[in-house]
Amino acid sequence: MPANGFDREAFNEFILENGIIGFFEEPIRLKSGRLSHFYVNWRDVTEDVYLIDRLADFIISFVKSKGIDVDCFFGVPEGATKTGIIVQYKWAKMDENFEKGSHVLPMGRGKVKSHGVPKDRFFVGAPRGRVVVIEDVTTTGSSLIEWVEKLKELKSVEDIVAIALTNRMERRDDGRSVAEVLARMNVEYYAMSNAVELLPLAFERWESERKEEVGRKVEEYFEKYGVEKLKLM
Repeated sequence: MPANGFDREAFNEFILENGIIGFFEEPIRLKSGRLSHFYVNWRDVTEDVYLIDRLADFIISFVKSKGIDVDCFFGVPEGATKTGIIVQYKWAKMDENFEKGSHVLPMGRGKVKSHGVPKDRFFVGAPRGRVVVIEDVTTTGSSLIEWVEKLKELKSVEDIVAIALTNRMERRDDGRSVAEVLARMNVEYYAMSNAVELLPLAFERWESERKEEVGRKVEEYFEKYGVEKLKLM
């Protein structure tokens, strides 16, 4: 990874070599209800200390390359919880003003408390200042948008920027993209990688007797749901 700037090609290769994106011969039903022949899953990376440390470095270099002013990183529960904690810890340690009380280590509750003020109901250590919200994968963005709304309830939060590790590049049922919905909430959205770039690269490496059939299904999926068309063959 270069000392200055985000290396997009290196990040895409990190995704491919760790099997984060790939194909199913038989489709799976997503949380959104859509049937998909491809997956994007960051779980194996976030379960490995070495890999999540590398991921944190990629995120920090991405934020710096975009000139994003940030006080605090927060990972959307539960998929990006660990990522948010690791990135925030490394970011705080880099600050020359790092000392007692200088940085919060926030975490969202997987199960929201039924009572109390928002910072206690939704968070264990509430984010503060200029917050970068990390989501592992955005499809329709429902979880990300839900937590952005929770963050907006906090008086301690001054500004919010949203970052996805991978954007599946799909439109919601209302026809809008995740970026368009967040823009209406005055929240900037960035994706460090996206399916339209990654799927052709992953497809070249995939070996399957049903490769052409699945390739057509994925192209049809993007015809129906995609922010833009996808060409695999």
